[in-house]
Amino acid sequence: MAQSQRDVRNRINAVKNIQKITRAMEMVAAARLRRAEQRIEALRPYASAIRRMTRQAAEAAGNVPQLPILVEHENVRSVGLLLVAGDRGLAGAFNSNIVRAGVAAGRQHDGEGHAPIYFASGRRPASSLTFRGVEPAESFTGFTDRPAYADARRIAERLMAAYVDEEVDRVEIFYNGYISPLSQVVRRETLLPLQQATILEEERDEGESESSDHPEHRALVEYEPDPEEILGRLVPDYVEISIFRALLESTASEHGARMTAMRNASDNAGELITDLTLEMNRARQAEITQEIMEVVAGAEGLSG
Repeated sequence: MAQSQRDVRNRINAVKNIQKITRAMEMVAAARLRRAEQRIEALRPYASAIRRMTRQAAEAAGNVPQLPILVEHENVRSVGLLLVAGDRGLAGAFNSNIVRAGVAAGRQHDGEGHAPIYFASGRRPASSLTFRGVEPAESFTGFTDRPAYADARRIAERLMAAYVDEEVDRVEIFYNGYISPLSQVVRRETLLPLQQATILEEERDEGESESSDHPEHRALVEYEPDPEEILGRLVPDYVEISIFRALLESTASEHGARMTAMRNASDNAGELITDLTLEMNRARQAEITQEIMEVVAGAEGLSG
């Protein structure tokens, strides 16, 4: 019985040590989450402006200029799928949700006769794809905790080169959009070709929708040089800023998911410690009861 108590006590100490680790990881994730939220808040107006300018320039240009990055391929033979997730685990379903969504989209494209070509941002999606027998065309790792614009530019250059060289005929991106520490949503966006890009399908904000109902209220935009040339310059920036926004949203989502996962782990550890403490107390009570019974039995034997 003493050995059983010792085992239970050792388990309690082990769970307490794990709880200390999970609480520390929760605090670290919370601190990093706040910084990630600030970066998103700072980027969103600029990203929205770039995407809005690109959409407006495309509408003003009418016929998209025949630049390599703007040419819509006649036949879609292959589709590039960029999966944006993290380098580390211990974040609940954060990484697996992206991999599942990307693989499902790949099966869908494959069924339509479009060969999926995967690109991975983060060690987790890269290793998950390899485990599933799908080798990514290229992986970008080592920056998911704090991505820089240079990282987004490197990914964008690779994807745009793949599109221009007709390695892929379409580019889609999958990432976790950040809503709150408890809520992240998997987003799927089309980056290229511009004619099918998600920005052309986005609903205008309230100000734009009101002006579209009353054309006389719309601001007159004059392009210098012409909108075709401006569009050719904007598209690379649009791809880069879209990827950078996805990286920042994914980083914030990862920290939020890890904070939530570690908080749940700490709560579960607390419940386990309570159960183990009750088990140890029962074992101690049973041992004391057994000793009392032995003393009573011995006294009765002596008196007899």
